[in-house]
Order: sequence, then C-alpha cells, then structure tokens
Amino acid sequence: MYSNITPIHEHKKYWAECFGTAPFLPTSRKEMDALGWDSCDIIIVTGDAYVDHPSFGMAIIGRLLEAQGFRVGIIAQPQWHNKDAFMALGKPNLFFGVTAGNMDSMINRYTSDRKLRHDDAYTPNNEGGKRPDRATLVYSQRCREAYKGTPIVLGGIEASLRRVAHYDYWSDKVRRSVLFDAKADILLFGNAERALVEVAHRLADGEEIANLTNIRGTAINLPAAPEGFKIIDSSRIEKPNKAYVPVNPYEVETQCETKKDEKEEVKAQPITIRPSRHDAKTTAVRIPAFEKLNNDRILYAHASRILHLETNPYSGRALIQRHGDRELWVNQAPIPLTTEEMDYVFGLAYKRVPHPMYGKAKIPAYDMIKTSVNIMRGCFGGCSFCSITEHEGRIIQNRSKESILSEMEEIRDKVPGFTGTISDLGGPTANMYRLGCSDPKAEINCRRPSCVFPKICEKLNTDHQHTIDLYRSARKVSGIKKVMIASGVRYDLAIESPEYVRELVTHHVGGYLKIAPEHTEKGPLDLMMKPGMGTYDRFKEMFEKYSAEAGKKQYLIPYFISAHPGTEDEDMLNLALWLKKHNYECDQVQNFYPSPMCNATSMYYSETNPLKRVKYKKREDVPVPKGDRQRRLHKALLRYHDPENWKIIREALISMGKKHLIGDKPNCLVPEEDFDAQTPAQRRKSGRHGAHRFATKHTKSQPGFEKMHGEQRAKSNSSSNGNVNGKPGAKPQHSRSGKPTATGSGKPAAGRKAKQR
Repeated sequence: MYSNITPIHEHKKYWAECFGTAPFLPTSRKEMDALGWDSCDIIIVTGDAYVDHPSFGMAIIGRLLEAQGFRVGIIAQPQWHNKDAFMALGKPNLFFGVTAGNMDSMINRYTSDRKLRHDDAYTPNNEGGKRPDRATLVYSQRCREAYKGTPIVLGGIEASLRRVAHYDYWSDKVRRSVLFDAKADILLFGNAERALVEVAHRLADGEEIANLTNIRGTAINLPAAPEGFKIIDSSRIEKPNKAYVPVNPYEVETQCETKKDEKEEVKAQPITIRPSRHDAKTTAVRIPAFEKLNNDRILYAHASRILHLETNPYSGRALIQRHGDRELWVNQAPIPLTTEEMDYVFGLAYKRVPHPMYGKAKIPAYDMIKTSVNIMRGCFGGCSFCSITEHEGRIIQNRSKESILSEMEEIRDKVPGFTGTISDLGGPTANMYRLGCSDPKAEINCRRPSCVFPKICEKLNTDHQHTIDLYRSARKVSGIKKVMIASGVRYDLAIESPEYVRELVTHHVGGYLKIAPEHTEKGPLDLMMKPGMGTYDRFKEMFEKYSAEAGKKQYLIPYFISAHPGTEDEDMLNLALWLKKHNYECDQVQNFYPSPMCNATSMYYSETNPLKRVKYKKREDVPVPKGDRQRRLHKALLRYHDPENWKIIREALISMGKKHLIGDKPNCLVPEEDFDAQTPAQRRKSGRHGAHRFATKHTKSQPGFEKMHGEQRAKSNSSSNGNVNGKPGAKPQHSRSGKPTATGSGKPAAGRKAKQR
C-alpha cells in the first residue's frame, strides 16, 4: 500500500559523506578541526549528556544523519542563560535540531507533587539543574538569538507530546502547541527517523523549510489550511442530526472489524453514508481551537479523544487546530519502520559509551542501560496514564533476531567492564516482540486505543514463539553468561503463552520480577485500561509453579499508582488492605503524574471520560483526587506501614466510618495513636519489652513477676512521654514496620517489600 516510500537507508547520500564516520560526533571546534570540518550541516541541541548509545535519542538521530552523509555536531546540556554556548560550533548549514532529551524536562525536574528534584540521571554525577524548565522552548529561543534565520526543527518526547494545545500540569492551564511558543519552523513527533531524513535531504536539495508542509509525522504553523483538503469539524462527527445520520467512525467500543466490500455495504444500508477510512489523503479533521479549549474542559476532553482516535498511520487523518490567527497543521502519523529499517538504525556506528569529555564521571542513565538491548518499539496496550502509544504508536516495530544477537556481541566486545550479563532484552514492554494484528485489513481500519482492553482482541496474534526463540538464541551467544528481562512484562498477554512464562521464569528472572497491576479495584482499572486482578492472580500462580519446578525462590514485585483519575478514597483503602493481606510493603510509591497528551491527563483536567463519547449532557463524570491533602492520603495508604503516614490514615478512616480498622488486630490497617509513642523495640516486643512473650503461665504466676514487669512498663511509658530514650525533644526513631522482618536466608519471605515507581 505504501510501496512508494523510500526506505531510510536508500536515500542518495549528501556530498559530505566523503568525511567518513566520526569517532564521536563533535562537541567543540577543536573536534571539528580534527575531523577536517569547516562547519556542521546540522547541529543537535539536547538536554541530556552526550552518550553515543542507541538508547539515547541524540545518538540515534546524530548517527542516522551522519549515515546519510551529513556533518552533525552535538551541543549537549548547554549553559542556556545566553547565546554563547549555542554558537560553539558555528552556524549550521541546514538547521538546528532541538530536543529536551530522553525525558520531558518538567517531569525530569519536578516530582508529581511539583517539588524540585535535585538529581538528574541523564547528567554526569547525577547532578540536577543542568537543564532549564521547558527546555525545548529555551533552547529554541537561544538558537534563534545565536543565528537568526537558521531553521529550527523540534523533536524528542517533550515536543512530541506537546504538538497540539495541551493541558499543562505545572501551570494548571491549557498551553498552546509548543511549536508556537518555541517559534520553531517544524515539529517532528514520534521516533521520527523517517521524517527527519526527508526534512534533511529536502533542505539539502535547496527547498525552503516553509514549503515542507506534507511530511508525515510533522506539525507546522500555517496562515491557512493547505489546499486540496476537505476539512471536517470534529465537534459534529459525534453529533448526528435528523437529516443525515452517519455511522460514527469513532465508535470503537464494540469491536475491530475488517472493512466490508463497498458494494455489499451500499446494498445493506442504502440510506446510510459511511465516511471512508481511506480518504485520509484528502480529508482532515478540525479539532477545537486553543482559545476554546482554554475555557471549556468538556471540549478539551472531546479534542483529546479525537486526537487519540486519529493516530492510526494507515487510516488516521491530518488534524488542524486554530491558534489565534494561525493554523496548526498536524500531518498523518508516520509509517512504522520495517524490520530492515530498524536493523539499519540500531546497526549504526555507535561507540556505546559516553563522550570522553565527561572523563570518569558517572551517568546513571547510561550505567542502567549500557548492557541492555532494545528489541522493539511501540505498544498496543494503550494504558491511559502512559504516553508510549502517543509517542511511538501502537504498531510494533521489530528488529530481526540476527540484529539483536549482533548487538549482544558488540556489548560483549565494546562495553568496558562487561561481566557477561545482558541486563535486559526488551523495550516499552518485554513481551510484545513480533506481536500484532493478524488481519492486515482490520489493522488498517482499526481505531481502538488498545488491543488488549477490555479484553484481548480476537484478531491479535499472541503467539510468543518468536520471543521464546530469541531468548534461547541469546543464551547461546559466546561470552554471555546471563540474560535478564528488566522491561515490564505484560502479564495478561503472557498467560496466553504458558511456554513463554516457563521460559521467562526458568532462565531470565534474577530473583524478582516487576509487573504492574497498578490497582486492585475495577473503577480505577477500567479508566487505566488495565486488566482485573484475576489476570494477575493467574499469572502469579503460573510464576510460582514454574519457579518451583525450576527449584528457584523467586518473587513478584507489583507496581501500583495512587491518586489516578477515577480513584476514590475507598478504592485506595481497599488497595491498602489488599497489600496488608498479602504482606506487601511498598518502599517507593508514585502518585499519578499528569504528563501531556495521555488520556488520564485529559481525565484529570476535564473530570470526564474521554475513552467514551464525550457529551455535555449525560456525560460520564470521573472523580479525580486533585487536592494536595487527598493526593497525600492516597500515597500514604500505599505506604500504610510507615509510621509517618499513620496520623493522616487514622483521620481518614475515622471520617470514612472505618474506625474499626484502627488497632492491633490482624484485620486493622494502622495501630492506635498511643502506638506512635513506643520505641522500635517496644513495637517489636523485643528485649525487656518482650518479656511477656517468653513468659509461661508458670512464670507469670510467680510472686513478684507482675510487680517487676509493671515497674518496667511504667518506666518505659514515662520515658516516652515527651522524651525518647530519656532525651527531651529527640525525634522518635520508627521502624519500617510494626512487625519483625524476615531474616536468615537473605531472600524475603512472602512479605517482600515491593519497590514502586
């Protein structure tokens, strides 16, 4: 269907290919001189430290452009307070490529409670403060100051997820498309290799950047809509009137059906007009203007819904959105890379280490992924709180097994200090490799946001055999001792293939496996688009069965999210009680973070459900934990075992009429208030405070027993009344739990503390 698209590795190379491949892309004039360059054709400005590894965006983009024959320089984490650092490599011949880095700069710099972080995993020595807030905007402004008239191309996840008017959590308002605020010339969304190569070659051929209006995967700023397109108003698509009742193309709640023959369709319904899903080349959808969204939350939810339902690269249509007197034109989504193209991208000349200018400084993000291998891209899970689908798409892009095994050999031979362990074979998920729709016609027309919710689509191929074969081949690579799977396992898919679970559990789990049920209650789970706990229980049963068969003691570490839209206090309480029943104590928890563009953020802002048709009347309202106190409570309930949280939990339980959950009985969630004043030893009933534990009926009946231990208790109580251990004003030292911890084997018992993102 798209045979006219030139593969990214078959473009005619730019003349500068004669300079060959650089050891590292230059970051200074000195390095440019060593390479014999008088100038750079393209300069990439990034908010991350420069690591020449395919897990870092600037490395992939830089090496890809270099392979096309262009001279590419890197300005990494520049001092942004003036333009000087942006002039370090001179004026680029073609354009500045601007990215905030592998993470959104606001998420990188602030917690979900809007508190400033003091670390940055993408910076040498984990140092915080090396990138500005809204880095894409700041870097673009400085590039413009440095060299006026030089084209600016935006990319990366920060720009990708802000390509249209969007709710901004940090300012609590709807902001314009980042393309307008940055005053850039063009924005590339998604992984964008295909669009980037086309932009670079067309500019090199002498085209003006203002004329690059028809490239898939790009957004541009225009005075008016391009000619030759029929514009449909999105607010009328889901609003039938009396004279004309079209079939709603966005009714995706039923099922994904193969497109019927056009003649059969007319015979069956002669008076109904179906908007064709194959008119995307000539039809665009107008979503409500920025100014309207800024004052209408329900309209915002509608616009978000339309955007998500027009992301299919084969049938999704271009979008247009008014911003003042200008039009934002968002072209169709890019066609996914083929396996051959994916192999090409990941087979480029990466050094796989940070740039030498960092010396011996540690870059935590690099240390975490330096021995991992990305086997695929994309995710068809569609979790409403996640932005992967919006950025990478829901059609899985796979590498070949040969390419993956070759990269493992490169890691073995190139990575300093390699110990023989591959830390991960994965991607957005561990087990979507080579999975996808089994019906090509259905895939072209499908608008479902998820292939696995509310249940796994009947047309979805869930055969894990390719992944199993990959694992078995990976274990046979010479010099590889262990292959771990650290990417999240989609367990609702995994249980469809018991052989995969057996393979995973037997050979690729290092004691603990992290999975993400996210919640236990149906209300929040439905809005998250996640399966129920019955699916988790089936996976847990299989996990434990195959672990026992392999003779291994291994444990599941479940992830949970607090304060997600649709979560009420009762839901979080039930989750906390589930955690206590199963003896889980979460060390770290994550409150819901409303990142740009994801469906859950639309729920958070609009307080309605954009997963279904949005209406002003009879709409589905969504309860949203927004206030600081309620968000703190939901987070505290996930850490019910932490004494610091007992006070707020007690207050909530009393107001909810759940006072019976306060006390020392097995079914209670938190202890009584006087328990706070006890020392850790008293809570554990150890030492002299635990004398009653070891006393028999006979010893308790001996003369003087009650008197002696009664005096000890009185002394203990008096010492903790305003004092701790006899020291006035000292802060009480609380244990992690009011019960003894497991000891002995070094492996946890059933009460393993679950780490939480």
